Amino acid sequence: MALRLLLRLAVSTAADALTPDGQALLVFKAAVLQDPTGALSNWDATAADSCAWNGVACSSPDPGSTQPRRVVALSLPKKRLVAALPRAPLPSSLRHLNLRSNCLFGPVPPELVAGAPALQSLVLYGNALDGQLPEDLGDLTYLQILDLSSNAINGSLPSSILKCRRLRALALARNNLTGPLPAGFGAKLAALERLDLSFNGFSGTIPEDIGNLSRLQGTVDLSHNHFSGPIPASLGRLPEKVYIDLTYNNLSGPIPQNGALENRGPTALVGNPGLCGPPLKNPCALSSNPSLPNEGGDSSAPEAAGGGKGKNKGLGKVAIVAIVLSDVVGILIIALVFFYCYWRAVSTKDRSKGHGAAAGSKGSRCGKDCGCFSRDESETPSEHTEQYDLVALDQHVRFDLDELLKASAFVLGKSGIGIIYKVVLEDGLTMAVRRLGEGGLQRFKEFQTEVEAIGKVRHPNIVTLRAYYWSITICAIRPSWFRKEQSQQSDASVSPLTSKGSCYQALEALKTRKPSQKWDVYSYGVVLLEMITGRSPSALLETMQMVLVQWVQFCIEDKKPSADVLDPFLAQDSEREDEMIAVLKVALACVQANPERRPSMRHVAETLDRLNGSS
Repeated sequence: MALRLLLRLAVSTAADALTPDGQALLVFKAAVLQDPTGALSNWDATAADSCAWNGVACSSPDPGSTQPRRVVALSLPKKRLVAALPRAPLPSSLRHLNLRSNCLFGPVPPELVAGAPALQSLVLYGNALDGQLPEDLGDLTYLQILDLSSNAINGSLPSSILKCRRLRALALARNNLTGPLPAGFGAKLAALERLDLSFNGFSGTIPEDIGNLSRLQGTVDLSHNHFSGPIPASLGRLPEKVYIDLTYNNLSGPIPQNGALENRGPTALVGNPGLCGPPLKNPCALSSNPSLPNEGGDSSAPEAAGGGKGKNKGLGKVAIVAIVLSDVVGILIIALVFFYCYWRAVSTKDRSKGHGAAAGSKGSRCGKDCGCFSRDESETPSEHTEQYDLVALDQHVRFDLDELLKASAFVLGKSGIGIIYKVVLEDGLTMAVRRLGEGGLQRFKEFQTEVEAIGKVRHPNIVTLRAYYWSITICAIRPSWFRKEQSQQSDASVSPLTSKGSCYQALEALKTRKPSQKWDVYSYGVVLLEMITGRSPSALLETMQMVLVQWVQFCIEDKKPSADVLDPFLAQDSEREDEMIAVLKVALACVQANPERRPSMRHVAETLDRLNGSS
């Protein structure tokens, strides 16, 4: 009570000079105990306009309006402010609050939430906040980003958060939160794109409906908690690009092998001793089968078919001797056959003066010159062989196909010709693996010629092809392996970007099949827009029936404030808004409808380098 009275007295002298928004900000300033960087030095109680204060952003003035501008953002990250969040409302028009990486302590007061119902992003990452989350959190129905990571918040996650249906990012990592996730977590928060609950004390089972979070991207981090029970098969319904981290929990039972969980390595599952089955080396225990006889041959074992009343309890000596002899004869016959094949192969090699293929060559089965299994020269391997060994194009390749298939892998990206995975072997070696598209229309010799030609390419911006593998029985795929260079060179591809839809494709790419570098410039521009706006092109296409380029151009024509266009995470750093706008202009230049008006990638790179240098 004394603190609240003190805060009111501190701002009473400014009541007549400032707008209500400015008065609310002065209450916050009065709660600050230390300001070592002078971040609030120009927060003057005698000023008529609080929009000029450090870290404060206001809405654009309406032409001809006499109404004061409203405070829409407060961004003071990394200012080393020492304060307890005041039990007083913030400006009711506030949409973005970023106080990350300061020295804030105490609980998150309910008044902070109740006073700003239009809040879209609340970022309090990296402070010393404690106590429980307010139940009023669910009243923030416009909330899109909630980042309270790296604090000391305890208690359970309030079920009211399920009312935040617009929530796109939920980051609560490194706190002391406990208890199960609220029922309906996956069904109610379907707009989530980022989920990080790691390093807490969450318990109970992973919600079955978590598979409904189809917009998730990057890493879904549930690691270092106390989740128990089986891994729900619904996790497999998450997008294939998502990496699911379940390490160090109390999960148990077999690991589902479907969708996003299929063909993943063990890395994301370690620390769960109760889990079993692939990709772990811990096999699941087989349930007892009552139809099998006991080892001791007791009376409960079923009698052999056609046997008498317990007479045929075992094989006679004559039968055992006959079985052993037949096995020995069979082994001798097989040995003679292989010896004959070897003799034929060696004799053929001698006659051809070393020009024939050795029978024991890697990748062959008996040797092409072996008389027992010879075939016509005109036959191609792809027509008669289902798969081959891993073919190394680099002498430094020290792994085999089994190691590669058992390694940890997750999707890096997709294109029109295949999927690219990041693969981490058990010894820590990291590679990029491209699985080429299905089909099998290309014969092995043609494929081999192509990949060996690609393997000779050396360029600082192209990863080197290290090995390849051909198979027509395993999903009819033709994978090729790339080892990631351990250097600071770019791993970018020089081929035009493609997508399932046309979100990343230049307009002219839909009309002509002749590739152009201007296609890449357009695609790069879309990626740049995606990064700076924080919006997915495909999601916009689904929700607003317009591609990302059209949406940005519409916002500019409609003269929307930059805070509505930029990613809320970026918009919070108002001091660098000019740089963000400059990058936005570069992206818009790249996505010009006329390809001739698009800049070259060299020009784009030089412009971005200059922006980076000036910052």
